[in-house]
Amino acid sequence: MEGRRRWEDMEVDCLAHVFRKLSLEDLTLSVPFVCKAWLRAALDPLCWRSLNLRDLDFMPWSNFTRTFTAQYALRRFSFSGFLKLAVARSHGGAVELKFPLPFGASFRDFVYASHECPRLKTLALPNLLLADEPQIPELVGRWKELETLEMESKPSSFLEMVRQISINCGSFSGLRMWGSIKKEDVSAIVDCLPRIKHLSLSKSYLPNEQLVEIISGCRELETLRVNSCIGFEVDEEIVRRASGIKTFEHEGCKLFDESDCDMDECDPLYVHVI
Repeated sequence: MEGRRRWEDMEVDCLAHVFRKLSLEDLTLSVPFVCKAWLRAALDPLCWRSLNLRDLDFMPWSNFTRTFTAQYALRRFSFSGFLKLAVARSHGGAVELKFPLPFGASFRDFVYASHECPRLKTLALPNLLLADEPQIPELVGRWKELETLEMESKPSSFLEMVRQISINCGSFSGLRMWGSIKKEDVSAIVDCLPRIKHLSLSKSYLPNEQLVEIISGCRELETLRVNSCIGFEVDEEIVRRASGIKTFEHEGCKLFDESDCDMDECDPLYVHVI
């Protein structure tokens, strides 16, 4: 037993290599409080390259926020404060940032990240106010290395956002969002992002002609997800057109939502939220 090497005696670089696979909760609440060597390893920027904040519960009454507040001797928990801590520990090297849903992040946090996380490849936006949406294109365009963008809904500034991505993000290849997908939206995707490889529009209002235009115009698509969409039913013609796409998911699609056919929601702008 005396000859067995202890975890706390491992080189910091080796520990950091192990710790980079841990969750942010472990990196903040568990590992740093074991010993000084583990604390040093947990502070290695490599451990903070992936900032998936959606794995954490930022509600004021959650076990995570209460434990974090107690262990760091804070008067109250602040999401903005936690974001700044995580970003600071990444030393500008974060390549993935996923803002939490639905509680926590603000537009100010989004702006902060656009300045302090310049190397992002994957970004999942927070829920933003309609008044903030016009600024999304400029902010997204700052991430020159951006490859994948996730949004919970289509912003009002979508057309300009796609244009900015086309101009500034040369490696962009993946988009996920839902909303009412109009002809001009599809035209923007086809014209500005013709080499996109992964597109997810599940739970959207997506008319058949828009779907066909996407399939025909985005010739390098490898993944197309349109599950639970309203506006089309998959037939043999669509399957034939999409035969070159490696992953084409279309479960649960309907021409219209029968449950709401007597209501105003049958308007083409309506999107059934599941």
